[in-house]
Amino acid sequence: MKIGRMNAGSLLLRGIVCVAIALGAAAGLADSDDKKREHDAIRSALQRGEALPLTRILSIAQQAVPGDVIEVEIETKKDALIYEIKVLTANGRVREVKIDARTGSILKIEDD
Repeated sequence: MKIGRMNAGSLLLRGIVCVAIALGAAAGLADSDDKKREHDAIRSALQRGEALPLTRILSIAQQAVPGDVIEVEIETKKDALIYEIKVLTANGRVREVKIDARTGSILKIEDD
């Protein structure tokens, strides 16, 4: 296989790609640490009984928005645990139900 010389533009492009990959990897590590801390905090809250179990949350969501649950997330927002439940309704709309994990109260229902 014969390899030709690289021009300056090609070298510059490869350099930019390498820097972008390195910066992305560094940012990914920071994000990974943040996500791990968030996951640990959520797991602890669930174990301490400071959040309702998912089965109860799903029941609350289904009463508010009947349909098929297609995604569930739990996040910390302003030091509160919030379940975000996406539901595919019978008419094909995707609705998102935000529920306070501690109390089970519905915070918001919106189209996704």
